[in-house]
Amino acid sequence: MNTIKVGLLGLGVVGGGTWKVLSRNAEEIARRAGRRIEVVAVSTLDPDRARELVGDTALITRDGMDIVRNPEIDIVVELIGGDTVARQFIMEAIEQGKHVVTANKALLAKHGNEIFEAARRKGVMVAFEAAVAGGIPIIKAIREGLTANRIEWIAGIINGTTNFILSEMRDRGLPFEQVLAEAQRLGYAEADPTFDIEGVDAAHKLTLLASLAFGIPVQFDKAHIEGISGLESEDIAHAERLGYRIKLLGITRRTENGIELRVHPTLVPKGHLIANVEGAMNAVLVKGDAVGPTLYYGQGAGELPTASAVVADLVDVTRLETADPLHRVPHLAFQPDAVKDIPILPASEIQSSYYLRMRVADRPGVLADVARILADAGISIGSMFQDPSGPNQASIIFLLHQAREGAVDQAIERISAQPFVQSKVTRLRVENLQ
Repeated sequence: MNTIKVGLLGLGVVGGGTWKVLSRNAEEIARRAGRRIEVVAVSTLDPDRARELVGDTALITRDGMDIVRNPEIDIVVELIGGDTVARQFIMEAIEQGKHVVTANKALLAKHGNEIFEAARRKGVMVAFEAAVAGGIPIIKAIREGLTANRIEWIAGIINGTTNFILSEMRDRGLPFEQVLAEAQRLGYAEADPTFDIEGVDAAHKLTLLASLAFGIPVQFDKAHIEGISGLESEDIAHAERLGYRIKLLGITRRTENGIELRVHPTLVPKGHLIANVEGAMNAVLVKGDAVGPTLYYGQGAGELPTASAVVADLVDVTRLETADPLHRVPHLAFQPDAVKDIPILPASEIQSSYYLRMRVADRPGVLADVARILADAGISIGSMFQDPSGPNQASIIFLLHQAREGAVDQAIERISAQPFVQSKVTRLRVENLQ
């Protein structure tokens, strides 16, 4: 059969890794795909570096449209990132009847509905395994391996930068700012780390996982997002004392009233597998009604792990390139006419357990007053302890049983207004992932 011809948009870390994997494992990949897969053109803003890598084996251009509109190219691989130029390239590639492979989670989280609909109309595929959790084949697992299941919930560590920072804060007792600086020095964090540390990157990925799990449109704008920049070392230490570890989790759950879609720091029991995922590693826990909980672990970023996912998509597209479009695996796992616009719950309607910490005047009656406010809001206390934190001061830590977040927020507002409260009330969610 004819060779599948590929055009690469971008030859950075992942693009370079994709070239290396395709070159190094060409024979093995052809045996799996049934046809040779060959990169015939590359667009890059650094042609000299590209020539060092690819030699004379591929056309090199600075203009991505040269690739997108090249009639010889079967699959366009978009690895430039962002949601402006990349969107133009992908939409034009689809219009030209080309299949697309992308690692661009931000683009798909914002414009996935438009992109997938355009691809459906043109009968082409958009594959995006590399957009979530790097080399972990989590999209294929949900879209195909767990297709017999009614997915109940997903919880994942899907940003390696924040997991590295939280691991270092816990192990070394260092403040957030110091560990962030080290993460930047080591290359785990960007010069501008906002997307990572504020949870946006994880929310992009979680949005795609929720659509795959529940058959809903991509709805990034409805995700509840909290990052780790405000997390204090003492809360990590208190969590350890209580038998928990703090992880930045992306959680999406099906409930009777709608879908939870949230990213935030979370206390997880120390004995849970996901609590022991350290450094820059990723892990995703998926609960299906038939299979039960399944855990997927591995490197969530990096040149070759992410390239592994890109090439896996290329093999899938090659295998199905001649298949009837109506009988391919749907982009979002469910048939397009079966995707349902189930509401995304606002944060106030989320049900969770909670950790509260506050600094108060150390005098009689304070605990009783706080307990009364929580009871008035219908919130039950699971456990509590207090530590002296200065002359005539104490830090009180509560673990609350499951409650509606809106009720917890109202109780915190009342507690904060009390004259004996001498600090901001810190609230973190607790998930046992049962």
